[in-house]
Amino acid sequence: MNQSLFSAVGANLPLAGNMGVLSAAASGLDAFITAQGGDLDRVFGHAGIDPEQLRHPTLSLALTNYCRVLEEAARLSGCDNFGLRYGQQFQPRALGLLGYVGLCSETLEDALRNFAAAFPFHQHSTLIRLVDCGECYRFDYQVQHGAILDRRQDAELTMGMALNLLRHVLGSDWAPRAVGFEHSRPEGWQEHGDVFGAPVHFQRACNSLLVPKSDLKGQLMPERDANLLFLVQDVIRRLGEQGNRPDLLEDASTQIRLALAAGEPALELVAERLELTSVGLQRRLREAGLSFSQLVEQTRRDLALHYLRQRLPISELAPLLGYSETSAFSRAFRRWFGVSPRQWRTHQS
Repeated sequence: MNQSLFSAVGANLPLAGNMGVLSAAASGLDAFITAQGGDLDRVFGHAGIDPEQLRHPTLSLALTNYCRVLEEAARLSGCDNFGLRYGQQFQPRALGLLGYVGLCSETLEDALRNFAAAFPFHQHSTLIRLVDCGECYRFDYQVQHGAILDRRQDAELTMGMALNLLRHVLGSDWAPRAVGFEHSRPEGWQEHGDVFGAPVHFQRACNSLLVPKSDLKGQLMPERDANLLFLVQDVIRRLGEQGNRPDLLEDASTQIRLALAAGEPALELVAERLELTSVGLQRRLREAGLSFSQLVEQTRRDLALHYLRQRLPISELAPLLGYSETSAFSRAFRRWFGVSPRQWRTHQS
């Protein structure tokens, strides 16, 4: 067994169940934010993250906070391609247990399969899969947490992580056949092509890398270790399963978002979709420190900011948020943020 790898994994043994994403996913984040000109206290404060959590790779971060810290880092540092650049320097070892799942695999193709199979234990509420497309494999990734709307930086970071796992064996000049992102094309989109060395497409159904099968054939992992792989897979599986409990606020927020298109969300309808009684849902929300109306308002507020950042016309936002008139939405927005939607967008430009 590779002793150096064993020592590194041993130092990362689990301390608690994973309820979101393991802190290893933010390895080196504080230094990288500083290098991009960001203020750590402001970025972590806006994202609701305790920097101490980042010092322990097997502690869990809420996935909402993790995605938010990447978005805030991009916004507050002025580096719009923050996730893309952070992913460039994110080598497999830095990913902790999940990285070693890939490194200890027998072949590069096994590494991709094992990485995808272990990822749900590393990060919850996420789609990840390796799809056979004939001449190529398509590596798909998508956060599917109901409360996370802004996730561009996370997507670009994760595609960079997958790219670096492949380049660990195939060399720094290797390039996928194509890359896809679900978000809109950013202003600095040319940099994406330079990083991946391949055509990059935006507004796709899912984030993905297209990997030719011929590039994987006969490629052995330099640090393959079957015994250590078994150990790491077992540890990350147990770590993920300990925290695999449903998130009521996430599920309720998702149902509220779906109901908003039809107008004001009804407590009874949302409770029914969650297989709860109205009284039961209200009790569970009280235990979480919220009322149903507060959760509706919070969901609307988050959606409003998301749609404004996506540059949707302000006149189209009211019905998307369940308001019958634009004036009702504008009054609510001013109550939330102290400015009109138009003023908020102008200030953000």
